[in-house]
Amino acid sequence: MKGEKEHGQPPAQLPHVVIGGGGFGGLNVARSLRRAPVRVTLIDRRNFHLFQPLLYQLATGGLSPANIAAPLRAILKRQQNTRVLLGQVVDVDVPRRAVQLTDGVVGYDMLVVATGVTHNYFGHPHWARWAPGLKTVEDATEMRARIFLAFKAAERETDPARIRSWLTFVVVGAWPTGVELAGALGEIAHDTLRRDFKGIDPTQARIVLVEAAGPTASRCRPWPRWPCSRGATPRAGSPSRPAAARQEPLRSSASSPSATRTTAA
Repeated sequence: MKGEKEHGQPPAQLPHVVIGGGGFGGLNVARSLRRAPVRVTLIDRRNFHLFQPLLYQLATGGLSPANIAAPLRAILKRQQNTRVLLGQVVDVDVPRRAVQLTDGVVGYDMLVVATGVTHNYFGHPHWARWAPGLKTVEDATEMRARIFLAFKAAERETDPARIRSWLTFVVVGAWPTGVELAGALGEIAHDTLRRDFKGIDPTQARIVLVEAAGPTASRCRPWPRWPCSRGATPRAGSPSRPAAARQEPLRSSASSPSATRTTAA
């Protein structure tokens, strides 16, 4: 980069751009500044960039964490004006132009906040206990454990109602993640585990896809055919009803007792 010192580090007098977050937004900003006359500091609480659109594949056993995550330093190692710091941003002191970390302070001339999003429980955070979300590697591995445990638990049951409960999966949110997850659950039941159990029939699993906005929320067509063809049942629900994350996911004419729930909202 023009103006860089011989050892490859940008001179201290250049404007300092601090980017909070190493997701899609933060990483794209950092890469777009590779030829700019600035110093860039990318701060993230994880040392890797996560390709979140494929988390559903990790949650359903199709991929491993290494397939959807890459170290931020490795991605930016050829960008001489950029450094990566491991840290968690907790506050911003605007008058002092400083970012407060849990273990220090980083000054800036320009700040980019790209800290990402979290799950939406519609004002009911306690739903997280019953319907975990899908935003991190840990979320995905926990969800994978619950999914496969449900089939194993069903095989040990003798009560048909309990078996049906274990084999009913409720996905809240019919946008891309929810639709893909519902389809992958159908593949697990109809293909991956089809012949793995003697006491139950995995193909009898029910996947209930719940969307408060109704069928048109998928944007591609009314209730996408792919997950529906693999055993998923679309339902319209209300985000204000806490039953959406409890044993009775829907207060409608047909309830869906389920032992396994997740949210993609």
